[in-house]
Amino acid sequence: MANIKSSKKAIKVIAKKTENNHELKARVKNAIRLCDIEIANGKKEEATKLYQETQKYIDRALSKGLIKKNTANREKSRLSCKIKEMA
Repeated sequence: MANIKSSKKAIKVIAKKTENNHELKARVKNAIRLCDIEIANGKKEEATKLYQETQKYIDRALSKGLIKKNTANREKSRLSCKIKEMA
């Protein structure tokens, strides 16, 4: 455990940021999974709505540096291709 006051505060701040980052990453993964489930069920309208929400979460995670640019683009591209193939 740290002895300096600023170090103690830094530990708290880092813990809070880490928790927020994990939450956002989990939201991205869950959103992608839910979108894939709707695509598998053949519900194009609901899949499109979920895709827009998923895209928002992916972009937010990208802007915070939680995922890489290519990873974000790849995930969005895969989902959009799956939705387009449903027609």
